[in-house]
Amino acid sequence: MSKNIDSYNYDDIRPVNDDEVSAAIEELIACDGLEPALRYVLPSLDWEALKATLRSCKTKKQFKSIISYNLVLTVIQSTAKSVTISGGERITKEACTFISNHRDIVLDAALLNVLLHDIGHEMTQIAIGDNLLIYPWIRPFFRLNNSFFVKRGLAVREKLEASKKLSTYIHHTITETKDSVWIAQREGRAKDANDTTQTSVLKMLTMGGDSDMLANLMSLNIVPIAISYEYDPCDYLKAQEFQQKRDNPGFEKSRRDDLLNMEMGILNDKGRIHFTIANPINKTLKTLANQTNKNELITDVAAMIDKEIYKHYRFYPCNYIAYDLLYDSKRFTANYTEQEFYDFQAYIQKQLYKIDIPGKDEPFLRSKILEMYSNPLKNYLSVTEI
Repeated sequence: MSKNIDSYNYDDIRPVNDDEVSAAIEELIACDGLEPALRYVLPSLDWEALKATLRSCKTKKQFKSIISYNLVLTVIQSTAKSVTISGGERITKEACTFISNHRDIVLDAALLNVLLHDIGHEMTQIAIGDNLLIYPWIRPFFRLNNSFFVKRGLAVREKLEASKKLSTYIHHTITETKDSVWIAQREGRAKDANDTTQTSVLKMLTMGGDSDMLANLMSLNIVPIAISYEYDPCDYLKAQEFQQKRDNPGFEKSRRDDLLNMEMGILNDKGRIHFTIANPINKTLKTLANQTNKNELITDVAAMIDKEIYKHYRFYPCNYIAYDLLYDSKRFTANYTEQEFYDFQAYIQKQLYKIDIPGKDEPFLRSKILEMYSNPLKNYLSVTEI
């Protein structure tokens, strides 16, 4: 057990315990916003029947496997052509820390848990930024869903203490509770799909163990995951944000913007989705045993995770088309048909029509959307071509 574990009270960031499930469900049901939020996703919802089902859940595992699992399935059945997973054989029985690229605010971790459940593995605890706690019902819902909270928007000193506390919680969860954990490789989504692991995330993960930085990371049993969406329903919102920040460097998204991204990501078409469990990195981490420079160590670990993610993307025609359009090439014409080429250009135009901002710069916005779809392929080539 970490030497720091007894110095923290985790009540403000942890999921509910099983003996708190019934009370948390009553808190959830009592929130005025829950029913309309669910009806937005499930118009034919039988609210009384759902309340009875909620109250039948006595443990987090029951809540996740009955409520969350079926809710995610219902959403995906109407918004995705397929959701698949590969690499499950790389998961051991040990608790691990899944670190993935980040495409959708809510669905990345939710889909992972559904897929893990389907291939016979336990669902994970999930790291969620507290900036998403927009409505009162969201906190108890996420806590019941075995999520823990990452505090955002803190002053420097507060952020350091919060990072130590979060790290210690994650180490305790992996080594003592024996629950696996999911955390994104960076704070927030990579808006341009140029997925890179933030060294600050890795530094946070080293804070909670009992040994040196490398040993602390190895104790977390890190397993990278590559997430590939055929279409990103928020691509136009991300492109819009790029122009807003270009035109106004001080621009910051509002809570309403976060909510809109959550809604669009959940409710709109995503095409095909694939998760690839990449190779656990502990064996490779051992090769850094003689690295004495801490900053270089963290940079090397980030590169390891990035490489595993880049190697294991799944690509769709839109990725190849975006690359050829962005770089004015015909390199990947064998990977798509003429009809797919025109269909994707029509899709981009449809997304651009949705953007309504002052001084709308359509060539810039188009290039940003093309970057989002081509960057995973570009990064794959960077680690596979000699």
